[in-house]
Amino acid sequence: MASRLIAQRALPEVILDWDVPLSLSSNPRRDLSGPGSLAGTIEPEYARMLGSDGQPILQEWATKLYLEVDGYIRWGGIVTKTAYEGAKATIGAEGLSCYPHGIPYEDYMISGALITPKDPYAGKDKNHDGWVDGKKGVQKVPPPPKPYGGPRIDVYDAVRNIWRHLQTRPYGNIGLVLDQHDLGEKLGEANGSDPWELAWWDNPDCGQVLDTLARTTPYDWREEHTWATASSNQINHRLLLGRPRLGRKRPDLRFAGDENIIAIARPEGMGDDYANEAIVLGRGEGRKMKRAQVHRFDGRLRRVATVTDKTLTSDKALRTRGEQELAGRTKALQIPSIRIIDHPNAKFGSWQLGDDILIQVHVPWLGDLEVWHRIVSDEIGADGTVTLTLKRSDSFHY
Repeated sequence: MASRLIAQRALPEVILDWDVPLSLSSNPRRDLSGPGSLAGTIEPEYARMLGSDGQPILQEWATKLYLEVDGYIRWGGIVTKTAYEGAKATIGAEGLSCYPHGIPYEDYMISGALITPKDPYAGKDKNHDGWVDGKKGVQKVPPPPKPYGGPRIDVYDAVRNIWRHLQTRPYGNIGLVLDQHDLGEKLGEANGSDPWELAWWDNPDCGQVLDTLARTTPYDWREEHTWATASSNQINHRLLLGRPRLGRKRPDLRFAGDENIIAIARPEGMGDDYANEAIVLGRGEGRKMKRAQVHRFDGRLRRVATVTDKTLTSDKALRTRGEQELAGRTKALQIPSIRIIDHPNAKFGSWQLGDDILIQVHVPWLGDLEVWHRIVSDEIGADGTVTLTLKRSDSFHY
């Protein structure tokens, strides 16, 4: 397995170093619906770690890093942390999707606004006798038109709007292209009773808004970095959006002990995290606080998890959040992670984040287990192995 770390200036995208001498202190990690991370050190000081402009090649928010394995880019991100101690440099990087965090939304967006039409007969019954002035006995004053819900936008339109806002600001274009399909779920209530609003005067954080949308809708996303062509130095960046989830069931791949699985993390149940009922508290205070209660009684004693999220306003959003909370709390034994080797059962790169795979292992006290798990992250080790972080497939409710 031939691998190298490539450094690229963020603005403009120019390759700075084709083989950065970074000793990894944590494996490059990709996350489903998360930016992932990479960390390492350089020691001693290398003269070539300065660019032609005299600036450090590895500079916070100025350098993109890529892990290339056998010609394919397996990880991409931007340097977000640097520290120096003598001749030693410590570098931390995160996926490009970390960029929105800490940046305010400076525009206005609303979905499902309550629209109150103008009353054409307002002020035309000055003596309040119920008749249009000058038309007594001929034309009564009709009731005013009823309010109604305004246009609503798809969740993914809101996501793209926020990213467009970020990348059209000066020095803000990180080159990330988003999928153009819709999720099929619109924000705000259809009758205008609970509009979804994003307003600059509330100083919303773009990253937090995107996280809330993914948590309460919910949906999957992941980053993808690829060479534009086989012979170019241009790298394309894409944010894939699930509808609502990414990945698929993979009966064509085999993950089995004594074959391609060389280690498993200790199987675990829910323990203190187990719950079969969730109470979700949303916006408001006291008796006016929005509240939802969701349960999945499964023959076990009642255990309750309470969640507070002041961004939630609609009954649907509160119930969705409750279902999401219970999905990860009521399931049985799962295997948190496995370490695998490159093998005909499942060649490296044959899976994607979000795929469902059947794990077949022998566990002392439990015997032979065959349980479907979903890949939520992967880490490429320096020894050529890959660690997959897993969650039971039936712990997802979408």
